[in-house]
Amino acid sequence: MRPLLCCLGLAVLLGPCLACPSACSCSTKKNGRLLAECAYKDLQEVPEGLSSNVSILTLSANRIGWLGQGSFAEVPEVQSLWLGYNQIGVVEPGAFALLVHLKNLDLSHNKIADFPWQDLRNLSGLQILKMNNNRLAGLPRDAFRSLKDLRSLWLNDNELTTLAEGTFDNLPSLSQLQLFNNPFNCSCKVFWLKKWTENTSVSITKGGSTLCVAPSRLKGRAVTDIPDHHCVAPSVQLTYLSNLDNTVMYDGLTLTLHCSVAGSPLPEIRWKIQTSSRRVEINGPNVARDGNVKQSQEHFLVFKNGTMAIPNFSKEDEGTYTCLAVNDVGTRDVSVNVALAGSENPAEDLLRDDPQASHLGGRSCYKGDEMDPSSAGEKLVIVYHMPRDSKSGAGGAAPQVHLGTLLLALGITLCC
Repeated sequence: MRPLLCCLGLAVLLGPCLACPSACSCSTKKNGRLLAECAYKDLQEVPEGLSSNVSILTLSANRIGWLGQGSFAEVPEVQSLWLGYNQIGVVEPGAFALLVHLKNLDLSHNKIADFPWQDLRNLSGLQILKMNNNRLAGLPRDAFRSLKDLRSLWLNDNELTTLAEGTFDNLPSLSQLQLFNNPFNCSCKVFWLKKWTENTSVSITKGGSTLCVAPSRLKGRAVTDIPDHHCVAPSVQLTYLSNLDNTVMYDGLTLTLHCSVAGSPLPEIRWKIQTSSRRVEINGPNVARDGNVKQSQEHFLVFKNGTMAIPNFSKEDEGTYTCLAVNDVGTRDVSVNVALAGSENPAEDLLRDDPQASHLGGRSCYKGDEMDPSSAGEKLVIVYHMPRDSKSGAGGAAPQVHLGTLLLALGITLCC
């Protein structure tokens, strides 16, 4: 009886460690890791009954088509998970999120088009990730951001047409990357990849096979051979234009800023305006060719040629005006701070406050005055200057008022 009880007790102790589905073969490796070998078993789903301390799970070459949130709930300690050569087309969010000990994940040769990339956030110990030979058409920029130990990444033979700049940033351990056999559209959106490959120490396997499918002029050329002159980062200049003294004026001062851009492809012009009471973003012109304003921000008139006009400029419009030049290669911006002041002799008032300010003698600056981008952020003061006419009307009539502008910059002359 005693030997029988001992055997039963031993079975109870070892039972959880040796639990193994009938379709699998389970064994303990020399290093103490428990292997569950379930490959080539014609399985249509992840089998149940696996031991909780399985560290290596092989499910390759089956007919599994779906991975649910709880598919691997029984194996929270798994370190190597092999799922290649299945028919996986659906991966539910959370399917891998709890496998925090995972080091090797093979999902190659499946039908995955959509993947819950947020599941990778908890897998900071992942070292090898194989997702090649699937149907991935895109990746989030931060898909791999938390994978600090990732050494090998396989993305070849998918349907990737572009990659967001920075996709492979924050991967300090990455040493091998496979991207070949993807139908890349070699617009300037992937120009960063060329520059990255030129400067990285990562081995890009079969780099010469990372070819462009589009546009037609680059078809068949390697991504690394995109000509530099096709893609030029934006440059931007901001100029100030004031009202002319001899033109028909609005009832108040009109502030006019002109944004000049260059680059290839030609950059789009966007504006950001930050005042004390509001923040405005204008992406593109809002004034049509016929003069009608297309958007609700009627106070800020943006034209196709890069000019912005703010009629009846007032104290409420004081703030920072930023012009952004945006194309597929990058973004550049330049800002200017605008303030409004007014008095019978504003120049003297301002010079009294800041002896280093440039005195421009009250002339209106009607030429385009280029603002050096290096001085962006310095204070640009637009003075609403209303000098009194020396000839007053009889009988104490109110003097005539002429509108003009006086442009001052603290520490730097920006005008005329």
